[in-house]
Amino acid sequence: VQLGWVVSSPAFSAMFAMLISGRLSDRYGRKNILIVIAFLYALSALLSAVTPSANLLIIARMLGGIAFGGALVLAPVYIAEIAPPAARGRMVSIQQLNIVLGFSVAYFSNYLLLKNASSDDLIFQTEVWRVMLGIEFFPAIIYFFVLFLIPKSPRWLYMQGKREDSKSILKQLFGKDESLQQFSAIEESLASEQDVQKKSGIKELFANKNLHAILWIAFVLGILQQITGINAIFFYATSIFEQTGIGTDASFAQAVLVGIINVIFTIVAMLVIDRFGRRPLLLVGLAGITISMLITSYGFSQATYSLSLDEVTYLTPEEKVQLSAIDGKTYTSDLAFKSMVKEELSPAVYRAKESDLIQSAITVNPFIILAGILGFVASFALSLGPVMWVLLSEIFPNRYRGIAISVVGFVNSFTSWVVQFIFPIELATLGNTITYGLFAGFAVFGFVYLYRQLPETKGKSLEELEQQFTQ
Repeated sequence: VQLGWVVSSPAFSAMFAMLISGRLSDRYGRKNILIVIAFLYALSALLSAVTPSANLLIIARMLGGIAFGGALVLAPVYIAEIAPPAARGRMVSIQQLNIVLGFSVAYFSNYLLLKNASSDDLIFQTEVWRVMLGIEFFPAIIYFFVLFLIPKSPRWLYMQGKREDSKSILKQLFGKDESLQQFSAIEESLASEQDVQKKSGIKELFANKNLHAILWIAFVLGILQQITGINAIFFYATSIFEQTGIGTDASFAQAVLVGIINVIFTIVAMLVIDRFGRRPLLLVGLAGITISMLITSYGFSQATYSLSLDEVTYLTPEEKVQLSAIDGKTYTSDLAFKSMVKEELSPAVYRAKESDLIQSAITVNPFIILAGILGFVASFALSLGPVMWVLLSEIFPNRYRGIAISVVGFVNSFTSWVVQFIFPIELATLGNTITYGLFAGFAVFGFVYLYRQLPETKGKSLEELEQQFTQ
């Protein structure tokens, strides 16, 4: 439970930040709130690095979660408001690419830190996790200072009645002639939105029977994106690979592969989504997720566990005596092996040495597990990762789009937190085989539902889609 909270705490606070960050930015400005977000990132990194307890680490990571949730909402809003119309979609989509690049860099950074942790420096070796978390301070503080150099959103300035300031920034961004067109477009857009806001809200969203079918599709997509296990894989990647017995260094190295595959297939999805369409990518991706999770589940189901105490060097003589009852015995599931070890060792010793014990006892083909995990990441990056947000921006009528995406985004974030929080509990109570089998089962449900209910949206205008979905 404690491990689940440490890992999932940013997602928990992020879902609430997503609900209020938009309103705060409307009042105080996109740029100003982004500066606060950058400060929270830096503060979270420092506190995470020096924390004296797990509870304070959770609080520090929640600060980072607030920053993440706010940035996830405000960064694309700000980009959309300053980008040229012809490049807006491409520039906003770069955010998703940057997120997966960030994962990849983090995996690689952690791997390098672990490899360079001197075996002669025991303090650094055992406390290297503090450096892994604290090193985030440097990109965060650079982000903080660079934000002071960017212009304020001309759209926000107009909303505050600062029309001349808005015109001035538009002129800097687009030049004199284009800036006049952009200013007129802002005037027309805000006038239209003010009329829309009077007619739409959460109550109206759920009360409109014509939207029920769309809402079901949207909620299934929002939940499915997380319940198939993506953030369990991303945030527990090294722990998953350690369960195969390959060792800590190799686990961090394989996590780097997860990041690289994620980046590559996200780029592929961005290149082909308008060519092949949303529906085919989702269905192919969900089929791939199902197969990959079944491969992972099968790989762990074939594992056996047998501990030879004569070959173990990290246990004290007293601990070896406590484990003498299982010496040389073979277990066919991780649950059975862990259960016997837990009965013999104290909880504190078990938690500290669980990974080492599994690595010493397990006999499994780690390449099957690696193939399953990498196949899953590739399938997700090609489908549910980028396609869900594209579909959400297309299937709702204009007047409900903003509020609908906020509601679905909250549900998506809540599901993400639940998956991250319960994953170590699942492994401890259900075992590897059943846990990954459940992820495959959820993907099968999603495939069947979307195959029956989701039409193609490629090549259709938002107005055409509104007419199609609300009839």
